[in-house]
Amino acid sequence: MHFLLAAESNSFVEFLKYALRDAPIYETSFGMFVKVVAVLFLCFGVPYLLGKGIARALKLRDLAGKIGWILCAVAIASTPFLYQMYHGNSPWSAIRLGIDLAGGSNLVYQLDTSQKGEETVNNVLMARMVGAITRRINPDGTKDVVVRQVGADRIEVIIPGADNQTVEDFKRKITNLGSLEFSILASRNKNPDIVEAALNSPSDSVFVGRKLKGKWRSIMPLKVDEEEVPNPEFDNDPDLVTRQDPNKPEGFKQLLLVVDPEPNNQVTGQFLRRAYPEIDQDTGSPAVGFLFNSQGARRFSRLTRAHQPDKDGFKYRLAILLDDMVKSAPSIETEIGAMGIIRGSFTQREVNDLVDTLNAGALPVPLDKVPIQEYTIGALLGETTVQQGKFAIVLASLVVVAFMLLYYGRYAGVIADFGLIVNIVLVLGVMSFIKASFTLPGLAGLVLTIGMAVDANVLIFERIREELRRGSSLRMSIHNGFARAWTTIVDANVTTLITAVILFYIGTDAVKGFAVTLFIGIVMSMFTSLYVGRLFFDILERKRWMKELKMHSLVGATNLNFLGKRGIAAVASLILIVVGLFAFVSRGDENYDIDFRGGTMISFTFQSPHEFEEVNQALKKSFAEKFDSGITLESLGAEKGIEYRLRTTATNADDVREEDVERAISETFPDQLTKITVTYGDVKTVPADTLASVDETTTTEETGKDDAEKPAAGDEDVRHLVELEFSGETSFDTVRRLLGDELGSLEEGDVPKYPDTDSLFEFRGLAGSGITAKPTEIKKFTKMELIANGALGLEDLHNSLKSMQTKLADNPIFTGVQRFEGQVASEAKLNALYAMLASLAAIIAYIWLRFQRITFGFAAVAALVHDVLCVVGLVALASYLGSSAAGQMLLLVDFKINLPMIAAFLTIVGYSLNDTIVVFDRIREVRGKNPNLDSAMVNTSLNQTLSRTLLTSLTTLIVVAILYVFGGEGIHGFAFCLVVGIVVGTYSSIFVASPVLLFLMNIAQKRQATAN
Repeated sequence: MHFLLAAESNSFVEFLKYALRDAPIYETSFGMFVKVVAVLFLCFGVPYLLGKGIARALKLRDLAGKIGWILCAVAIASTPFLYQMYHGNSPWSAIRLGIDLAGGSNLVYQLDTSQKGEETVNNVLMARMVGAITRRINPDGTKDVVVRQVGADRIEVIIPGADNQTVEDFKRKITNLGSLEFSILASRNKNPDIVEAALNSPSDSVFVGRKLKGKWRSIMPLKVDEEEVPNPEFDNDPDLVTRQDPNKPEGFKQLLLVVDPEPNNQVTGQFLRRAYPEIDQDTGSPAVGFLFNSQGARRFSRLTRAHQPDKDGFKYRLAILLDDMVKSAPSIETEIGAMGIIRGSFTQREVNDLVDTLNAGALPVPLDKVPIQEYTIGALLGETTVQQGKFAIVLASLVVVAFMLLYYGRYAGVIADFGLIVNIVLVLGVMSFIKASFTLPGLAGLVLTIGMAVDANVLIFERIREELRRGSSLRMSIHNGFARAWTTIVDANVTTLITAVILFYIGTDAVKGFAVTLFIGIVMSMFTSLYVGRLFFDILERKRWMKELKMHSLVGATNLNFLGKRGIAAVASLILIVVGLFAFVSRGDENYDIDFRGGTMISFTFQSPHEFEEVNQALKKSFAEKFDSGITLESLGAEKGIEYRLRTTATNADDVREEDVERAISETFPDQLTKITVTYGDVKTVPADTLASVDETTTTEETGKDDAEKPAAGDEDVRHLVELEFSGETSFDTVRRLLGDELGSLEEGDVPKYPDTDSLFEFRGLAGSGITAKPTEIKKFTKMELIANGALGLEDLHNSLKSMQTKLADNPIFTGVQRFEGQVASEAKLNALYAMLASLAAIIAYIWLRFQRITFGFAAVAALVHDVLCVVGLVALASYLGSSAAGQMLLLVDFKINLPMIAAFLTIVGYSLNDTIVVFDRIREVRGKNPNLDSAMVNTSLNQTLSRTLLTSLTTLIVVAILYVFGGEGIHGFAFCLVVGIVVGTYSSIFVASPVLLFLMNIAQKRQATAN
């Protein structure tokens, strides 16, 4: 199950915020109170009254509470869909689709290295940047958002199916520096020496003698109709020291702050344990609460204790700096410890953004506010694949419902199907309520959840069947069936819930998304099978509408000697694992998809629209033949079929360059790609100081490089100016790359003549849509002025411009060419491994506690390890067999391990564990109080649970087989893992877990006998 969730709401208060989120900010308290009461009544009062009415009509008044709670749960889960309908939208608009189904927005940001300080821009720093941004926009690790490094100093962010407002919210979260600091405002009465030095110095840093004693910091402006205006909060305090902000228009001011010379006294966001939304008790407006760790609490307490109000009534003011700007400065009334509140003119949206930013931590290096690339991307899977997937999902759902109805008859079958429908409503409602992004594998996982949810019903129904066979009455059979199945269901699901919790806290983003989905699915399936199902059985039986319960039987009573085949099974498992792992190791990096490996991405444009599937299949065939490499394709822009971006691992090979990839694309689509030509005028050389006003007033793109990085050749006191005119709109970034490639190829001796080409030039837009573009939009121009540093020789400039002109005339234009890192870094892989190991340890501990023997836990883990190793090996073997006739008949392809397949592996673990616990629970029941365990007890248990094991496996296997055959490319690898995983998991619960348990118990018995 590969659901990626946005777990942003964790209380009923958040639910109320959802229901009332469009309430005007100026609404009266009474109006808000009425709305809250109305929502509570609709969600709790109406279902309760309706449940009471239904119970009265049925003359089963004691069931009123149960009926009401079920209706209440359905009502709350339906809220997101009803909310959309209330606003005139389709109810399905409450479901957010992921990048693969609906596309989204793609942003590429560059580090502002002019403010990097002492940081070194390398892969370690970029990994920290990616981590900080991920924590900001995906704090729970459960959204379908991609954040990864591209190039040496750029970060790519892909946001699924986002509207303009959501994208703008993400932009703020991404680019906000996120630093928090507390400092004392300077006072004319208390700090005269600092004030005097500050007023006599234009610098932002204030020194008294040789010691840093103060600093000027800008007051954060207010926003009125999206325009910044001066904040008047500090205008009426004559004791404070202010000055005009030198970097802003008249009226915007800076405040003077006191700097503590002792670093150990400084209070910053690095000591923050967490931030959270709060309400200012004085004004009722949104605010931000914060909690320090022990060290931060000591420092904050020391700072505020040292600045208590004086006896004469003077109160110090504590400046709260966000991103190095003063947000507010409340008076210090008393000593403050670990907790506090940040007040200000916040909206609720700003509070939420700030909370996420502070909890994520400050960025090590700021990002440029304007992304250097911004695209709208189409569905990654293509329309055909999406339709195939949807068809498979609908077909699989119908098959499950029909199977349960036919097998269990008109009573149990209908109850099971109704429970499944309620389960779907609850799961979809919860996931929509917490703003889930549904990927295609995620929707397939939902169907699989339904298939696995059948297991609880099967356990109950088979227990009821056993009671009926013993001659119990129908009412007693229902009672005992639920009572006996309860323990097994709880044990099987609690172990999986423990796994989900550990995976969420330790695992990677994709693993966390799976963990949240797994948790929701398990809780809802337990609720519907044990609570909803029991209620309907009680109603049907007590009203005498159901006088008998007829169910079909898959297998009758059996007496098979399973343990007699354990030797053969052990040899078969060992051979499969050894051969599979050998195949896996032999393939090396070829086992992994782009999610893990990274590569190169290149954008290109067609002269006329081309269908996504046509382009995708042609490029896959071409790259497989030329480079033996896979690709992923993305459709860009609002105009369908014109602009695409390709990602490939081809350049990971030593002998493949970016130019080779560009040539392969051109040869795949000869004379079909767009070309952009350029003409340029004469080069003018002017003194550098004459351009100062130009740099301040025109649209330029900063290079973000330190002056120290510029080459030492030439005259840096001059600038070379030349106008460039293009046949189509082009971005600064594209021209910088093209010109930089030409200059970078020049050598002086055996070393590059210009090692840092980016520092040699900047641009000014002269004509094109970029002139009127918004501040946060990408700017493209048909005409621009190149401003080259004098360090660049005139002859080299002429030659490079000529070479660029020739290259553009002869070749299609490729934009956004840069390396990108895998979405799953090596550190993330280790975290995923740690999460799995921790989960296995927790499983052993729980089973040890419940079964009173640690051997049960070790046996269950042995089966899990066996299953994962077998499936990984089978994936590698299937990839080898994909090109053979047998492989093609079985629909095998060159499977690559990607994020959806990782979720499939985790699903297999949950499925196998569930199956094993059911068998172990029956072994415990058969064994009774006997301290020993023998083959007869194990065989008896396996035979008694065989019907349930085969029925559950068959139902789930039918689902995943349909997804595998009809689901299309988007879920093919995901479904393959599940097909083989269910077969292996069923096999292991019989032929691995049980024999291992018997083996371990025998060892324990022998040791005990020896000790005695």
